Amino acid sequence: MNIDAIKKKLEAMQAPKGSGKKTENNYPDKFKPTVGKQTVRVVPFKFNKENPFTELKFYYNIGSKKVIASPLNWGEKDPIAEFAKQLRGTNDKENWKLAKKLDPKVRVQVPVVVRGAEEDGVKMWEFGKEIYEAFLQLAADEEVGDFTDIMVGRDIKLTTVGPESTGTQYNKTTISVAIKTSPLYDDDTVVERLLEEQTNPLETYKPLPFDEIKAALQEWLAPVGEEDEDSLIFPEEKKAAPKSNYSVSTKQASKTTKVDKFDEIFEDDDDDMPF
Repeated sequence: MNIDAIKKKLEAMQAPKGSGKKTENNYPDKFKPTVGKQTVRVVPFKFNKENPFTELKFYYNIGSKKVIASPLNWGEKDPIAEFAKQLRGTNDKENWKLAKKLDPKVRVQVPVVVRGAEEDGVKMWEFGKEIYEAFLQLAADEEVGDFTDIMVGRDIKLTTVGPESTGTQYNKTTISVAIKTSPLYDDDTVVERLLEEQTNPLETYKPLPFDEIKAALQEWLAPVGEEDEDSLIFPEEKKAAPKSNYSVSTKQASKTTKVDKFDEIFEDDDDDMPF
C-alpha cells in the first residue's frame, strides 16, 4: 500500500470545501457487518497494488431508478454530471441548489477476509465517507502504517450497533486497529488464493446506457404527467422578450420544445465533460 498516496487522499477529504446502477448484481462476495463485534483483515487489492480502496459514484432515486452507478466510474460520459455542470455554469442560486442535489454519492469498497472464515475467501466491503476516512487515518498513522501487509499487517476490529442505538433505520459500524501485528494467514496456499481470487468492483457493477440515464434525469426533473408542461428546469433560462405582432417574413418560425432544449444540453463536445 502506498502510504504517501493514502495521506494525500486523507488531506484532500479533510480540506475545506469551496462554495461555489447499483444493484446486488449477483454479488455473492459482499461483506456486510452484523450487529456485535467482528474482526477482518484488509487484503492487498489484486487490481490496484498501491491502494486497496475503490471509490465508486452512485445516484439515488433519480426518476424511477432507485440506484444508478455513474458512468464516470468507467471514464464514460455521465448525463447527470453534464447537466449539473451546466447548472453550475450559471449565477442562479436555485440552479446551484439543484446541482448540489444531483451530486453523486461516493461509496468505497475494500477487499477483506473475515477472521475465523478465511477459507471462505475474500469479500468486498462497501461503506461511506466516515469509515473510509477512519481507514485513511489509520494508514497515515506512522505507528500503524500498512495494515494490509501480509506478514506484519494488522487486523481491523469492527463494532456494529443496530437501529435501537443509532436512532435511525440503519446500523452503524466503527473500526479500530489491532495492537499486535500478524500474518494474513499461516498457510501459503491459502494466502496465494486470497491474493488472487478477488472481485473487481468495476466489473461487478455495470453502467446504464447514456440515454437511459438521461431519461431518468428528465423524469426526475419533470414528474410523470408534466413532461409536456413548463416543468423542466434549464440553466440560464430567461423569460422571452415580448414579440412583435408583425414580421416582414412570411416563413413560420419553428417551435423549440422543452424536450428539444433538454436534448441540446447533451450535444456539446467531449471537451465540456466535467472530468
